[in-house]
Amino acid sequence: MLGRTDSRRRLLLLLVGLTVVAGSLLVRLAQWQVVEQASLAALAREQTTLRTEVPARRGSIYDRSGTVLLATTIDRYRLAAAPDQLPVTRRLQVGEELVRILDLDEEAAATLLERIRTDRPYVVLARDLEEEVADQIRRALAQGTIAQVTLEPEPIRVYPQVGGDPSTTLASHILGFVNREGMGQYGVERYYQDLLGGEPKTVLAQRDVSGRAIPETAQIVDPGVPGVDVRLTIDAGFQLALEQELLATYLADSAVSVSAVVMNPYTGEVYALASEPAYDANDYREVAATAPETFVDPVVSKVYEPGSVFKMLTAVAALQTETVGLRTKINDSGTLKLDGGKTQVDDADRRAMGWITFEDVVAWSRNVGAARVALRLGETTAAAAATLHDTWRRFGFGALTGIDLAGEVGGLVRDPTVVPWRQIDLANGSFGQGVAVTPIQLATAYAAMVNGGRLIQPHVTSVIGDQALAPAARAEGLVSPALSSSLVGLLRHVVTEVPTYRDRTLVPGYAVGGKTGTAQIWDATLNEGRGGWKTNKFNYSFVGYIGRTIPEVVVAVRIEEAKPSVVRVGRIELPVMSFELFRRIATSAMTMIDLPEPPAAEPAPGKVDEGLAPSPESSSGAAP
Repeated sequence: MLGRTDSRRRLLLLLVGLTVVAGSLLVRLAQWQVVEQASLAALAREQTTLRTEVPARRGSIYDRSGTVLLATTIDRYRLAAAPDQLPVTRRLQVGEELVRILDLDEEAAATLLERIRTDRPYVVLARDLEEEVADQIRRALAQGTIAQVTLEPEPIRVYPQVGGDPSTTLASHILGFVNREGMGQYGVERYYQDLLGGEPKTVLAQRDVSGRAIPETAQIVDPGVPGVDVRLTIDAGFQLALEQELLATYLADSAVSVSAVVMNPYTGEVYALASEPAYDANDYREVAATAPETFVDPVVSKVYEPGSVFKMLTAVAALQTETVGLRTKINDSGTLKLDGGKTQVDDADRRAMGWITFEDVVAWSRNVGAARVALRLGETTAAAAATLHDTWRRFGFGALTGIDLAGEVGGLVRDPTVVPWRQIDLANGSFGQGVAVTPIQLATAYAAMVNGGRLIQPHVTSVIGDQALAPAARAEGLVSPALSSSLVGLLRHVVTEVPTYRDRTLVPGYAVGGKTGTAQIWDATLNEGRGGWKTNKFNYSFVGYIGRTIPEVVVAVRIEEAKPSVVRVGRIELPVMSFELFRRIATSAMTMIDLPEPPAAEPAPGKVDEGLAPSPESSSGAAP
C-alpha cells in the first residue's frame, strides 16, 4: 500500500511561494499604475504621436524703393498617396487618372505609376502643383475617380523679376536661392537665412494606422517665429540696366565673365552688383546639374590679379610717405633690370618715355615708373616692401570687406615679413601682379581714396523688418583730406591726359576719374605643370568715380579673359574696353538712381596738393 504524497510542510511552502509571487506582481503593478504612470503614459503617447515642424513663412526681399519684389514665397502643393490602402487593381486606375490630370509625359507617367503600385503607406507622386491643378484633384476626389491621395501645402521660393539676360532672374548673384529644404544658398538668402527663414512651428498630432497625422488631433506646441522682410540698397531699374550692359559686353568681347559693382563711396550702399553669366534662381536645380560654377559670385567670391589699377595703391604709399610728389620726375626707361640683373620688368610697349612726372607715370600706366617709385619707398627692399604691404592691408586687401553676401573671400596678399620679397616681387606688386583681390575690395579701397580716407563697409541691405541699418566704417583717417583731394585729382588726370581715355571715358557735364588695369593671367597647368602666362588672354579692369561736382558713385569693372580684336606691342583693343563699359554704367548711374546729396565738405576733383612731396628738382635722377 502506497504512502500519501502530500504533506503539510510542502503545502505551506507552496502557499508562501504563491504569496510572494502575487505580492511581487502587486508591487510591480502598483509601481506601473502609480509611480511610473506619468512616464509610461508619455511613452505610449509618444509612440502614437507625430511631431511635425512646419517651416515659418519666409520673409520677402525688396529693392531699395520697397515696392519692387525681388524674392517671395508662394504656396504650391505636394501630391502624396497611401498605396497600401488601395486594392491592387484600384492602384492602376487611380494612377492613370492622375497621369491624365497632371498631363504627364511618358517618362514621368511611368515613374508615377511605379510609385503608386507599391505597398508603401506613403509616397510622393508630384511636387510644385499650382492651385488650378490642385482644384482638379479635389474634384476627382469628390467624384470618387481617385482615392487615398492627399494635397499637402508646399511653400516655394520664387524670383519674379527677369534679369538682363532674359534666361536669368534679376540680381541672381545678390539674392542666391532657397533649396527644397528651405535653406538659403548663396547671396542674401544664405547670409540672412536665420532672419528670412524665421523659426518653424511645432505641431503634435496622433498617428493613424498608416503613420499619418490625424488632423483633428493636431495641437500647436510652439508657434515659431515668422521670417522678416528685407529691403536691399539695390535699385531694381538700374540693376536691370547694369545686367544688360554686362551681357552686351560679355557677348561682344567673348569673355569668360564680366562683372561690375556700383556703390556710394560715403555710405557703402551698393546700388547694383552683377556678373555675366548669371542664372535663373527659379530653376536652380537645372543650374546645379549643368553649370554649378555659375552660382559663385565673381564680385565677392573670386580673386584675380588686378593689374595697373593697383598703381593707385603705390601712389598712396608714395605720396603719403612723401617719397615723391605728383610732379616729381621719374625715369621711364622702358625696361628695368632687378635683382642684380637676374630679373626685369618692362613697360607694356617696351618703349622709354624718358623723364616724366609721377602723375603721368600713373596716367600712362608705366610699369617701370611704378616699380622705380616702389623701390624708393624704403632704404632697403625689405623696408620698401613693408611700406607697400602695409598700405595694401590698411586699405582692406587680404581681409573681408564685411559685405552682407555669403561666400566672400579675403584675397591673397603675401606678407614680406613671412617670405621676404625680392626686388621683382616689389616691382610686380607696384602694378598689381603677384596679388589677388576681388572687385568689391577694389571698389571699397577706391572709395576710401576719394571720400576723405574712410574705409567703409559695403552692404546690400538697408532695412531688416522695420529696422534701418546704419553705415559702418572699418577704419578712419587712411589718408588726409588733402591727400584724398590729390588722389581725386590724380584719377581725373588719368582720364584727361591720355587721349584714348579722354575720348572714351569722360561723361560731359560730370566729374569723372579712374584707372585702368590689364593683367596677365597665370596658368599653373601650362609647360607640363611648370606654369606660364596665358597667350593673349588678360584680365581687364577699370575702377573710377563719377559725380556732378565731386565723386558720388564708385564703379569697379572686371572683364575676364576677353578675346582682343587688336593685339600689338603696347596696344590691346577689345570691342568693348573696360573704361567704355565704365562710362556706360556711370552714365546710367547718374541718370537712373535717386542719389543722396554727397557730403559738402568733401574735396573737389581736380584740386592737387603739390606740397605733399619733394619738388621735381630734389628727386630727379635719384630713382633706382
